[in-house]
Amino acid sequence: MKFLVAASLVASAAAFAPSQVSKASVATNMAFESELGAQPPLGFFDPLGLLAEADQATFDRLRYVEIKHGRISML
Repeated sequence: MKFLVAASLVASAAAFAPSQVSKASVATNMAFESELGAQPPLGFFDPLGLLAEADQATFDRLRYVEIKHGRISML
């Protein structure tokens, strides 16, 4: 009985111990920092890294498709 109480105390104390925090990086491409919509403090926001290796044509197509889908969803 005492062992179960001690084990539950240790387990509950471990729940409040600080966990190891890994630093996540956000992939940004500095070529698109001057585009419309890039605002401080985030700047150009691409959390999935879709434009990490993209050129201007890919960026323009994705922006066009995003605007098109947004307009269709408002119908």
